[in-house]
Amino acid sequence: MSTEKKNLSPIEKIKEISQGLRGTLKESLKDEITGAIREDDTALVKFHGMYMQDDRDRREERASKKLERLYSFMIRLRLPGGFLTPEQYIATHNIAGENSTGVIKITTRQTLQLHGIVKSKTKPTIKAFNQVGLDSIAACGDVNRNVVASANPLESPLHERIYQYADRISEYLLPKTRSYYDVWLDEEKIYDKVEEEDPLYQDRYLPRKFKIGLVIPPNNDSDVFAQDLGLIAIIENNELQGFNFAVGGGLSFTHGNAETYPRLATEIGFVSTQESDEKLFKAVYEVLTVQRDFGNRADRKLARLKYTVDNMGPDVFRQEVEKRTGFALEAARPYELKTRIDHYGWAQSYNGLHHYTVFVENGRITDLDNVALKTAMLEVAQTGKANFRFTCNQNVILSDITAEDRAEIEQILVKHQVIPHTQAASPVRKNAMACVALPTCPLALAEAQRYMPELITKIDGVLANHGLQEEEIIIRMTGCPNGCGRSVLSEIGFVGTAPGRYNLNLGGDEQGQRLNKLYKENLDEAEILQELDTAFASFKQNRVAGERFGDFAYRTLLN
Repeated sequence: MSTEKKNLSPIEKIKEISQGLRGTLKESLKDEITGAIREDDTALVKFHGMYMQDDRDRREERASKKLERLYSFMIRLRLPGGFLTPEQYIATHNIAGENSTGVIKITTRQTLQLHGIVKSKTKPTIKAFNQVGLDSIAACGDVNRNVVASANPLESPLHERIYQYADRISEYLLPKTRSYYDVWLDEEKIYDKVEEEDPLYQDRYLPRKFKIGLVIPPNNDSDVFAQDLGLIAIIENNELQGFNFAVGGGLSFTHGNAETYPRLATEIGFVSTQESDEKLFKAVYEVLTVQRDFGNRADRKLARLKYTVDNMGPDVFRQEVEKRTGFALEAARPYELKTRIDHYGWAQSYNGLHHYTVFVENGRITDLDNVALKTAMLEVAQTGKANFRFTCNQNVILSDITAEDRAEIEQILVKHQVIPHTQAASPVRKNAMACVALPTCPLALAEAQRYMPELITKIDGVLANHGLQEEEIIIRMTGCPNGCGRSVLSEIGFVGTAPGRYNLNLGGDEQGQRLNKLYKENLDEAEILQELDTAFASFKQNRVAGERFGDFAYRTLLN
């Protein structure tokens, strides 16, 4: 044990002495001399759902004036299954306008985050969210993060039940510490250490972040194989039988470090929910404890569950889970995945309610010259006649609208150009996704969400030159190899390597069951468009009938 302690990464030591993730956060927040918080607290504040960032566009200017960096905070909500009531959305709109950049950002994990919140506004922001029943607990950090689930109510009459599982799992896996309420909400209470004892996270939490996703076949809209733990709903005769367990997904890697790699989750068995949910929750819990006890705490680059599964082997990992649960997992059951895209426009579900899926480019809810999206969403919320469901593809579904109320909602969407904007976007643009990247992400090597719309316009032009403008191609971009935009799980993936340069990956599939592969390295825009022009020409000429571009690239260009 002494050797293990000696080899712990610095973050591990910070967690252990943090007094339940409190650290010196209270003191940091009171320090008016700097816009930053203390170094150790920057690790702890993640567990409270926020990151300290700075505006990288202004670093040079501020350095020349001998000013400290322009520090601010990103706050991410915990929204299991991506659901908000109209009242909660109105509050989020108002909080964004008062305390942040004003842009409401839909993440690739089905939640919302606000950027540009200065230190003095962090507590007021958290308090305002708390007043409408929202929090950011464990939205970041070495714990289970936001639990995602199939967002579209049309997928199954069981959609609401699957959503409830996401919500319950999120609550079940929350840390026991009351530090969030102590630091941000000024909860006046003398804490009993016994009350805060955490049998799951203990005082060391997990070795790295942990992500759980639930999916309802045939739509893999939550990219279940990209999750540390993927739960695949097995439905027979419109009845939920239970879930297949898939472990060890994760898409991040490090350029030039062959020890790091993206990995799809491996299915290790099935857990029934026919008699009760007890086995499901027990198995979920013990998957986390295996990662807690066997994960790498010396090298954070090798600390995700995917490396634990590969180090142990999937069979040994499953056996360890079974030993801890006290029951054997059943053999994984069959299912079929067909697609993972959002279906835009109006649709009616089995219960007669109507839903409109809005295209939100790169998840940015803001008003632009051609579409007043932010204004429209507020007006919809103010009617109180639609709920908000966010998707893992960074869009929003205005849901649960009655037949009587549909016309009123549609009128708002037409008035602010939301419906024309959604209808006019090309298939490639609608399926595209990008991470935040510059200027706020400290890990970004290249642009992503600011540049992606411009690049898509040019790719649309190349496709049109070959008569392929109606092709449904999934394109994703990340400003670095950390995987937030799931670029390595797309048909065409761009991974930033340096300002204006990207690796070009090809060959992912429609269903999200195959990683793409590196095709060309370190390309600038002109080289990207030239390579795609050549690839699209070959695709047009040599594709099999009905073949998607990702399958064609995998079959011909990568072999």
